[in-house]
Amino acid sequence: MTVVRQALGAWGERQAAQYLVDEDFRVVARNWRCPLGEIDIIAWDGDTLVFCEVKTRRGLDFGLPAEAVVGGKARRLRRLGAQWLADNDVRPREVRFDVVSVLVRRTGPVDIDHIRGAF
Repeated sequence: MTVVRQALGAWGERQAAQYLVDEDFRVVARNWRCPLGEIDIIAWDGDTLVFCEVKTRRGLDFGLPAEAVVGGKARRLRRLGAQWLADNDVRPREVRFDVVSVLVRRTGPVDIDHIRGAF
């Protein structure tokens, strides 16, 4: 991954985290890593623990950002969520997997789309 893409991804994750905080989520972890991979954002939405995948793009040439979260990525995020729960001995009432898309427009504001319960 190029430095520019890494920087864009990190910027998008900051935008997504701030969006979630503004929506009254309580962020408990960002960029949590284990040997299986990484979870971008882990947050509480009331009594529901939410594992968020963030996708950031600068345009629509390759489709909407959320369209990049396909079967394999969703399965990996579920395994990562289970690992985080086991590592942290947390037993939430509900668990949800969301996708936050951050689309950078050449002009105008950033477009953020939050898909709750994406998979």
